[in-house]
Amino acid sequence: MKYFQLTIALLFCTILGFGQTEITFNNDAAKAQLIDISTVDNSVLEASHLLTNTSSGSKLFLDDKAQIIYTPSKLNINSSSYDSVFVEIDNRILKSTDFKSILITGLDKGEHSISYSFQKNGKEVEFETINNSISYNIIESTPLIKNDAIVLGLLILFLALIFYTGELKSFKRFYTIIPGLLLCYVIPATLNSMGIISGEYSSLYFVASRYLLPASLILLCLSIDLAEIKKLGSKAVIMFFAGTLGIVIGGPVALFIIAGIFPDALGADASELWKGLATVAGSWIGGGANQTAMKEIYQTPNDIFSKMLVVDIFVANVWMAVLLFGVGKSKKIDNYFNADTTAIDRLKTKMEHFSASVSKIPSKTDLMVIIAIGITGMGLSHFLSDTVTPYFKSIKDTLTAYNLTSLASGFFWLIVFATVIGVALSFTRLKNMEGAGASKIGSIFLYILVATIGTHMDIGALFDSPIYFAIGFIWMAIHAIILLGVAKIIKAPFFFIAVGSQANVGGAASAPVVASEFSPTLAPVGVLLAVLGYAVGTVGAIICAQLMSAVNIG
Repeated sequence: MKYFQLTIALLFCTILGFGQTEITFNNDAAKAQLIDISTVDNSVLEASHLLTNTSSGSKLFLDDKAQIIYTPSKLNINSSSYDSVFVEIDNRILKSTDFKSILITGLDKGEHSISYSFQKNGKEVEFETINNSISYNIIESTPLIKNDAIVLGLLILFLALIFYTGELKSFKRFYTIIPGLLLCYVIPATLNSMGIISGEYSSLYFVASRYLLPASLILLCLSIDLAEIKKLGSKAVIMFFAGTLGIVIGGPVALFIIAGIFPDALGADASELWKGLATVAGSWIGGGANQTAMKEIYQTPNDIFSKMLVVDIFVANVWMAVLLFGVGKSKKIDNYFNADTTAIDRLKTKMEHFSASVSKIPSKTDLMVIIAIGITGMGLSHFLSDTVTPYFKSIKDTLTAYNLTSLASGFFWLIVFATVIGVALSFTRLKNMEGAGASKIGSIFLYILVATIGTHMDIGALFDSPIYFAIGFIWMAIHAIILLGVAKIIKAPFFFIAVGSQANVGGAASAPVVASEFSPTLAPVGVLLAVLGYAVGTVGAIICAQLMSAVNIG
């Protein structure tokens, strides 16, 4: 579906009926009609969303209430205190002097921000009690199922069917070709693409990533053997930085290729496109915190940022699907690279022997203890994260100067503390709970997370901005080529390729997922590399951004 051109219409409560006013968009004049609100059909007003101080973060649908009504009185603005109000929508500035209602229509799909400021006697007014920045996420269409409880039930049902059929002999060949974990991701993606569910609207991914993921990391790290992980050697770190190098180089090369072949296809925003791609680099090297840092550093326009979010999610998820498919072919790939898998096999064997030595039929008490370890640990991780994050946010300017903005991210500290708690507990007797199925429960949490990740992939989005996706896929291809080239040179197993890549591109939410597909005992390796990604993400993204800014576009 093509994006609509953004248009703004003014709607004033007037007694005289009709008139004309002038709106200024970045110094370009445009005309809009003044309409008496009483002359507007009620259906138009009912199909509009009222802007209030508490409505920030709302999710609207293009086929429902994508129109927004700006009414100063609903924002607790006393018109007698000010001479004029300025409304800024996605970097487009609108000025009004009569403090009447404004109808904002024609908003595109994606993230939008609306802010307002005031003047009195020609000077901008500082205000304390009014929140002057409100954001909205416009979603293309209303899904068939909006209730998260129903969506969660569907996802769990499909997961159960995948696990059940995976044990049947008649499906053995099928799952040899297509890994079960890949289906756990693809089926929700298909439901989202068909409009049956909506990952953008649903809160399930947020719940899974903030609650189930930390609990899962704690349970998977419960039986960790740091000494054996250390014996994996330097290849894991080398492959991680090879992936980082692929992202840093891939961005400018991909932009150079597309700008050289299709310069006119990049559109009116071509000169600022690199700012949007910089946010993708931040996401693919570090994570969401690094992505936000790039948006702030380079002041990426919201309309470009919204499109880049789609490219980021779609391309990264397709690449994750490729890696999951490669897991099933890992032995053939390792043979091709003449890879030495001795250290990995030794770790897996040792952990399997440990699990067997403490194995028992879990009682109700055992299961409750395992759940308590994961959930209580998750709660403690949130508590510690909430304790330290405000301090780092207070020194964010200093962190930015040293490219350490990840430290101001609550999610970063959540993952760090969950990992530390899991490792700390591995030195206690609770480690023996592995015999009652601690890692199995942790893996189930990860599978649920994978399903919620799949709900954010929209196959149809590929046709909205194909030129941007072309850049993304070329970029990821370069990342893959460098990874494979380095792996061939140092004879690294596919495990290091897959986890090193996902620690960059997917971060803590998906690196342990890919690692655990090889073996649940290897999930901590993915976590540790993902934390490393947070540390270098901003620096790598800045280098990538500077290289992209130097690309001559038309």
